[in-house]
Amino acid sequence: MSPPRTDRGRLLLVLVLAAATAAFTATVPLLRDWFDLRVYYGAVNTWIHHGGRLYDYRVPGTAYGFTYPPFAAVSMLPMTLVGLRTAIVGSVLLNLAALALILHVLTEGAWRRYGWFGCALGACLLALFEPLRDTFSFGQVNLLLLALVLTDAWLLTTGRERRAGAGIGLAAAIKLTPALFIGLLLLARRWRAAAVAGAVTAAATALAALVAPGASRFYWTEALWDTSRVGRLGYVSNQSLQGILARLGDTHRTAWAAAVLVVLGVWAWRTRRALAAGDWPAAFALTGATACLVSPITWVHHLVWLLPAFAVLVRTGHPRVAGALYAVLCTSVVWLWFHDASGVDGFLGSNTYTWITLGLLLWLPAGQLRAGRLPLRRSSSATAPAPSTAAPQTAPATGHSRPRSGAAATGAGCAAARVACGPGRGLNRSASSEPTGSTRPAASNPQSSSRRASS
Repeated sequence: MSPPRTDRGRLLLVLVLAAATAAFTATVPLLRDWFDLRVYYGAVNTWIHHGGRLYDYRVPGTAYGFTYPPFAAVSMLPMTLVGLRTAIVGSVLLNLAALALILHVLTEGAWRRYGWFGCALGACLLALFEPLRDTFSFGQVNLLLLALVLTDAWLLTTGRERRAGAGIGLAAAIKLTPALFIGLLLLARRWRAAAVAGAVTAAATALAALVAPGASRFYWTEALWDTSRVGRLGYVSNQSLQGILARLGDTHRTAWAAAVLVVLGVWAWRTRRALAAGDWPAAFALTGATACLVSPITWVHHLVWLLPAFAVLVRTGHPRVAGALYAVLCTSVVWLWFHDASGVDGFLGSNTYTWITLGLLLWLPAGQLRAGRLPLRRSSSATAPAPSTAAPQTAPATGHSRPRSGAAATGAGCAAARVACGPGRGLNRSASSEPTGSTRPAASNPQSSSRRASS
């Protein structure tokens, strides 16, 4: 079926799709009532305006409080100057800006070629993606962190290595999971960028220690090691290796530690192969997927870190695979096993998103650059040809080739735009007492039936 050829037809199609998307996002995904943002807002306001201790704060009527490193609270201090509604608006705008930057990096600006029609289609497709829906409606920070990390990816792939590292360092200081990208820089032997990232993380952490010494001491000595503060490990939203084991009834750390070591070994092996071919997009995508797997808790909204992997699938000529996996991540299918994840069907179904993440780690094409693309140079000074006095020389282009002419124009969405999107069908489910599983979450139980969580 070909797209409408007239502007009127395109506008009608966009309006129909926008209405369907709005109905879908208002019913099936269920609203989270900006719960995590209310945790951030309440914690920093109580700390600054009422003299309370940062990690003692609880959202009224719940047992849930702040769980990020102290620097995250320091970076959120501007919220103490505004009301909650203004903070919510600011969160939405910041997430939109971060998403625009992410799409620009992942698609290399290809979305500009498709005009308003392609961008509108892409926006509808992206709005169906469950991790994105939850990131916005929780008021989460994952898109902001991904934007910081991908800024460094862009610097590395465009020969601006001397400026790289700060984004990864800031992301790791705000939330620990992005610290794995420092490991990526070390694997790539980008010593300067790794040193910058480590120094920025250390400096931000030291700043937080100066501003909030008591909170810093408590976090690094107690809160960091207590995963129960974040939420119940066996909760179906936890799509990590630890989540699989917890739903199987394994509460010991031995099996999880062994699984993490195996996954890190596979990540190092596959990432080194990607780096050897100069395939930085695949290296960053593999690292994002691995971070989701090895983190003790990876809520569904954390899976925005898989967006680079979908971009790689499309770039390497696998748009159908990308679209199929993307469509599954739009369906909220894991919630079918919210009440009971036992049995073979529970083992397979409740961990669907983890299987997708693991599959991307194992089979994501790496080192398969498009024809005409040159491997990334280690540094412009080390590989640039010596100037010739005989004739002027034109430097070879190092960017990606243009999308195939047959690719569908879907803006920030599918094939040519590098980000794989697919329609997903929502699954109705009964309301629960958790914000990741209820239309209007009961104030008493956002992430776990017995523990608090803000992640």
